[in-house]
Amino acid sequence: MSGRDLFCQPRRIGRGAALTLVFASVLVAGAATGSLPGPDRKTPVGAARPAVPQARSEEIAKAAADAMAAGKSPMEAAERAVSRSGDRWGAVYSPAEYEEFEDALDGAYTGVGLWARREGRGRIEVTRVRTRSPAADAGIRAGDRLRSVDGAKVDGRPVTDVLSLLRGDAKDARAGTAVRLGMERGTRAWDLTLRRARLSTESVTAREHTDGITVITISSFTKGSGDAVRSALRRAPSAAGVVLDLRGNSGGLLTEAVTAASAFLDGGLVATYDVDGDQRALHAAPGGDTARPLVALVDGGTMSAAELLTGALQDRGRAVVVGSRTFGKGSVQMPSRLPDGSVAELTVGRYRTPSGRIVDGRGITPDLEAGSGVLRRAETVLSGLGEP
Repeated sequence: MSGRDLFCQPRRIGRGAALTLVFASVLVAGAATGSLPGPDRKTPVGAARPAVPQARSEEIAKAAADAMAAGKSPMEAAERAVSRSGDRWGAVYSPAEYEEFEDALDGAYTGVGLWARREGRGRIEVTRVRTRSPAADAGIRAGDRLRSVDGAKVDGRPVTDVLSLLRGDAKDARAGTAVRLGMERGTRAWDLTLRRARLSTESVTAREHTDGITVITISSFTKGSGDAVRSALRRAPSAAGVVLDLRGNSGGLLTEAVTAASAFLDGGLVATYDVDGDQRALHAAPGGDTARPLVALVDGGTMSAAELLTGALQDRGRAVVVGSRTFGKGSVQMPSRLPDGSVAELTVGRYRTPSGRIVDGRGITPDLEAGSGVLRRAETVLSGLGEP
C-alpha cells in the first residue's frame, strides 16, 4: 500500500471512525464520505441539510451530554453509541478534527508533502515528494527510506500509521509544528526536523499517453475537481480516446462527482439516493462530450463518489470499465453537532446506480478484469472503440 500525508489515519479508527478511510493513490487516508449535494461543506453543521435520523441523533447526543455531566469524555461516549448503532461508516470528530476534514474537502491539508509505500520487507520508502513542500525544501527525494518519525521507528508499520505520525494526528498538530524524521539514502543515515505546512491538493491531473490518448486521473473529489475534469477534457486532442483513472480514489464530494459525470454525459440520471426513505435523484448537466471513446479504470480503492461516477458511466453505456471490483461504499453521511462541540457523522442513506444497482457492500464489477497491465488493456479497448 502507498499513500501521501494528506488525509491521514483516523484518530479513532479502532472505535468506528471509518468515515475517514483512504483517499488512496495520491491521497492517503482521508474522508471517504459521500457528502450530500447542497451547500458548501463549510456551511455550519446541520444548516440547510437533510436531517440525520432524529432518534439516532438524539440518542448519541444524550450519551455525550450524560458523559459530560458525569465528568467523563463525551466523545468516547458518543463513539460507543455510534458503535452500538451498527453504523459501519459512523464517526465522531473533535471540532479541530472536523475542521481539518472540511479543509481537506476544500483541497487544503497540513503535512510535509511526501508520498510513501511499504516495501516487501516492511521498510517505508518515499515514492514522491511534492514540489515547494517542507519535504522538498529539506532535500528529501524519491527512493529515500524513512526510518523514524519523532523517534518512533516505522519499519513494519502500516503506511497509514506512518503518515498519521507525520501529520501529528494524535496531537492535532497545526501548520508550523515540528516533526523530526530519521532518513536513509544508500549507506547514509541522517536526522532532520521539518515544520508542517498548509498545502493544497492537486486532485485532477491530465497527461497525454501513446497514440494521442489522454489519461485524466482523479485522486479525490475535492472542491473544484469536477470543473477540473471538464477543463482537462476540453484540452485533450479532438476525438482522441480518454482514460479516466479512478483507481485509489476513495471519494469526496458527490456534487463534484456529478459535475465530472456531466463532462461525459448529455444530461440524464447519475444516481439515486435515499435519506430516511425519501428518494432523491442526481442528474448530469446537459452538453457533455458523449462521442469521445472513454475507458474508466477502477480497483479495490475506488470508493464512494468515485463508485457513483463509475456506475453512472457504466450503466449509461458511456464508458468501458476496466480493472478490478471496487470497494463497495455506497452510503451517505451527514453531520450532527454534539453538546461538547464535537461532530457525529452518521449514515443517512445509500445510493444506487442509474439501473438501480446497490453499491454499498457490493462494489462495481468492471466490464473487463485487468491487473498490472490495466493501462495497456485500456489502450486496446480504446483502439476498438475508436474504429468506425
